[in-house]
Amino acid sequence: MKRTFKLAAAGVAVALAGCAAPDMEAAVSEANALAGPVSGRAKAELQRDVTQREEAARLASELLSKPLTADGATQLALANSPAFQAALADSWGELAQARQRGLPGGVAFSFERLREGADLELGRLLSVGLFELITLPQRARVSQIQSEQARIRMAGAIVDQAANARQAWVRAVAAREVEVYAVQVKEAAEASAELARRMQQVGNFTRLQAARQHLFYADATSRLATARQAAVSSREALARQLGLTGAQARDLKLPERLPDLPKAPKGPEEVSKALASQRLDARLARLELEAAGRSRGVDLASSLLDVELGARRDTRFEGNGGRSTTRGWELELRLPVFDWGSTRSAALDARSLAAANRYEAVTRAASSQARESYSAYRTAFDQAKHQRDEMVPLRKTISEENVLRYNGMLIGVFELLADARDQVSGVISAIEAQRDFWLADASLSATLIGRPVAGAAASATSAGGAASPEAGH
Repeated sequence: MKRTFKLAAAGVAVALAGCAAPDMEAAVSEANALAGPVSGRAKAELQRDVTQREEAARLASELLSKPLTADGATQLALANSPAFQAALADSWGELAQARQRGLPGGVAFSFERLREGADLELGRLLSVGLFELITLPQRARVSQIQSEQARIRMAGAIVDQAANARQAWVRAVAAREVEVYAVQVKEAAEASAELARRMQQVGNFTRLQAARQHLFYADATSRLATARQAAVSSREALARQLGLTGAQARDLKLPERLPDLPKAPKGPEEVSKALASQRLDARLARLELEAAGRSRGVDLASSLLDVELGARRDTRFEGNGGRSTTRGWELELRLPVFDWGSTRSAALDARSLAAANRYEAVTRAASSQARESYSAYRTAFDQAKHQRDEMVPLRKTISEENVLRYNGMLIGVFELLADARDQVSGVISAIEAQRDFWLADASLSATLIGRPVAGAAASATSAGGAASPEAGH
């Protein structure tokens, strides 16, 4: 009977150890599904062998062989970035630790050898934690909750990577557009300054008038340098976010312009529906609260009580050739003589209270964050639409009228050049408004899923002021 008990205990331990390894593929698949509203069709995969890494390299080569789109940037960031692969590996380790909590502590085997004169005694003890076996169902449930938390955190890492890659792509494309128009402003200012210099030489321009044109040319040259640096910085930031090598960064090609605005913005109803069903941080806080409640009793009891049940077999070899065997069992109890659990109980109460308040804080902040992000999104859409439908057409009309006036000799060449600079400046403002909309769009998607990121923040060094109207007059 005792032998059967030992074999059964060992079998249970081996069986539980065999199923302890987490199914990473299934966990990543679930995380991809949770992150789908932000990552779209791009899927994350933990690359654990050479074949998977080679497949990722082929995908990167395919995406970099043509101008990179926003969706392509998201896909490349998930497949090519070693920093993101490190985050996935950390999630794998977190899953394994969570699964380990649901397993018993294992079977302990001890062996002793005692000699007294010619006599030899061998002692064997096979023991198992009885309290661990009794509380195994409760700990298994806590383990499941913690595994779910690990999968949600993995989904959050996918959302962060996808949203940051999309925003980095938007900034890089917009900076490239602005640089192109900053070159046009500089060329117009250079022509104006050269004409002013020649007119001053023949006495048709005062020194003050020529100085004003040269000042604008100098300012336009400085702004072009700033725009070029902004384009380089944003491109390199995109390369880092995508995890590109030096060769891949050189192959990176960006489209000439940002995507057009959508026909209509997202409505409040769509945002409210997405907020109610997708929020990852609320799910994570709820699971933390549930785990704190379920593990409280087990953690408190395990800190106070420990029971070890073992089967013992001792064999004695006597010096005269005789042999005897002793069998039995032993029970080991740990008594909390010096600590009856008051401090441990207080710590567990504090943990549960903190988890409850964190969950309440997340649920209260969720709707506020969504309203703020949606307001920024709608404002950015309205501003970009206003620039596209009102400001740019008006500037174009003014430019056409000024050409007619110039042909009719009603205005001079300097007024025409100044109007050209204003026209380019208006286009740059429209580009920046369009950029801010797509940044706000990515921010709104991430906020609705519970991973707020910075929205339509302007670039650290903007080239939008490459043409200043008052500087040309």
